[in-house]
Amino acid sequence: MATEEDRGHQIVVEGLKSIYRAVVRPIEAATKYEHFHSNMLTDSEFDAAPMVLLCGPYSVGKTSFIKYILGRDFPGQRVGPEPTTDRFMAVMYGENDKTVPGNALTVAPGSPFGGLKFFGNNFLTRYDALRNLP
Repeated sequence: MATEEDRGHQIVVEGLKSIYRAVVRPIEAATKYEHFHSNMLTDSEFDAAPMVLLCGPYSVGKTSFIKYILGRDFPGQRVGPEPTTDRFMAVMYGENDKTVPGNALTVAPGSPFGGLKFFGNNFLTRYDALRNLP
């Protein structure tokens, strides 16, 4: 049974979708916005869980922070005194540990990462998602 908070969240998301479809999307279509920026937003992008981006110089604790939040080590983590990470990684909830390559993320049905394909193959070969349980 949905809580009052869940129903409120759903109302807000549906309202945002409605405004986007009625007001913003027609402007994007008329100006051919997708030719110089990205495709029009999909329902998957609206329905996706909020995301947080961690960025900063090497060896400042980004991976250690993620490890702390998850409460455990995770596949693909590399910690060291020298630069150890040359990739981008999305850590997402899933039923088991599984690494998904960036190219697959951009074409997966229902994925909120479709817009990343515009960054090109050079970026996507350095981008993965980790699905896991905390």
